[in-house]
Amino acid sequence: MKLIILLLSLVTGFGATVKKSSDDMKALKAKIELNQYSQYPNLLPVVEVVAPRIPNDSI
Repeated sequence: MKLIILLLSLVTGFGATVKKSSDDMKALKAKIELNQYSQYPNLLPVVEVVAPRIPNDSI
């Protein structure tokens, strides 16, 4: 019985370690991706307003 409890605790500990490593890898991937985007210029599109102006005296 003690052996089963010991094995169960080892498997649970190993699972927690794998889950923590997986979460750390996801965070590291996101950080690397953001660092890669910092090398690019502004990627937002340029908006040009083409509507005619409304005269101010009509108010």
